Amino acid sequence: MLSAGRSLALLLSFLLCSQLWAADRLKVEGYPLDNGLQLILKPTSERGHVSIRLVVGVGFNQFDCRQKELPHLLEHLLFSGIDDSGEAGLEERMQALGGDWNAFTRDSDTTFVLEVPAANQRAALDLLLAALFNTEFTPERIEAAKRVIVHENGEHPAAWQRLLGASAKRNDATEQVATELGQACTEQDSLDALDTAALERLREQWYVANNMTLIMVGDLDRRLPAYLERRFGELPPGPMPELRELPDSTGHAEPERTLTTGLVGDTAQVNLIFTEPWVGELDQGTWQLLRDYLQWSVYRDLRLEHGLAYSPNVERSAYGSSSFFTITAEVARGDVEQTGQRLHDLLHTLAKNGLNDATLERLRDVALARPNWMAQGNSALADTYWSSLGSYEEGRFADPAPELRKIQTAQLDAALNLLLKQPSYLRVKQPLLSTTGLYVVGAVAVVILLLALIGLVSLLRRR
Repeated sequence: MLSAGRSLALLLSFLLCSQLWAADRLKVEGYPLDNGLQLILKPTSERGHVSIRLVVGVGFNQFDCRQKELPHLLEHLLFSGIDDSGEAGLEERMQALGGDWNAFTRDSDTTFVLEVPAANQRAALDLLLAALFNTEFTPERIEAAKRVIVHENGEHPAAWQRLLGASAKRNDATEQVATELGQACTEQDSLDALDTAALERLREQWYVANNMTLIMVGDLDRRLPAYLERRFGELPPGPMPELRELPDSTGHAEPERTLTTGLVGDTAQVNLIFTEPWVGELDQGTWQLLRDYLQWSVYRDLRLEHGLAYSPNVERSAYGSSSFFTITAEVARGDVEQTGQRLHDLLHTLAKNGLNDATLERLRDVALARPNWMAQGNSALADTYWSSLGSYEEGRFADPAPELRKIQTAQLDAALNLLLKQPSYLRVKQPLLSTTGLYVVGAVAVVILLLALIGLVSLLRRR
């Protein structure tokens, strides 16, 4: 338990240092409770509002394909009600506090997001704890939560779509490649085997104090430290289950594939995908700056110079143990081949000639400024801490600026050349037929029907 002296010191920090902390967004008051629960508190000058993020360290990555949706199902179920009033009654109680809440399951965590008036921050936390630990897992509630997840995940492709190459996964080309490489599940996860026992086991094993981080940003209550010590300090810790190893690449992906997304349409999506290699100590900053550089280069080439795509983009993503680097462009169906060729030509020209120093410096300035304007307001700052938990240590989050300043053009040139040595995967997503193609098929069908009728009439006359 925290000593009275420690609680008094925290209170004085809230009273005297809030303006200093507000000026330094990377500085927080962070400490663990005796049960292992990590607190990250950030008083700000934004009055009357508090943003809360309770991060539980369990997500999709901790389960194999047969139970991949288990933490997601539990997340939904924990909003199903704590008494006979059910989900509606629970939501009404949060509304009565003037707050709003949601939750998100990601690869490595499940996070509960609350936005509440400062006056009700402790009452909102009480309600959250009740939802986490007092929710009863009835068969009716479990089935209702499963229906929600089925709706969120989308329906499975029909048989004709599978024959034409449509994926049973969500509509994402990079995930399709990851599936082919054995880094992602081949099918949408079945919910049939997820029962009450599995849900109870998940909550018992993973929803323990030493697997939680509570982030609070805003107009923090002066009595908050004592409240957190009392309410969150009573949560039991537990032995952590062994972390599941992420799968390595075990499959083979075709260099080029066309994925059918519907019956008729004149727009296609071109996706050029690479597996992202490790480039050493400055890996994260190197790929961030290279992503920004290629984002601008692709935009200038495809949109401004050739008018092929309105808003092409470059994204990085992770599946299993691999990271992927994806260039995506929405184009007219007839421009697919030209777009693919332009992307290959652009990348190899940049690799051959080297990146431009002035362009890099301009984009570096944007990258250095971005964290400041993205973290404006309590909600954005809380989300920043949530996404940066891996860099937190002893009351401070790591500043990415020093790493970004170290990276020179030569390092980006080397990273781009290394990227182009990796296998590339072109995935074109488009409907089965264009509008013109539909007309042609219709005309052919009409001609065939007419010929069949003429043949039938001729046959009948001969008789």
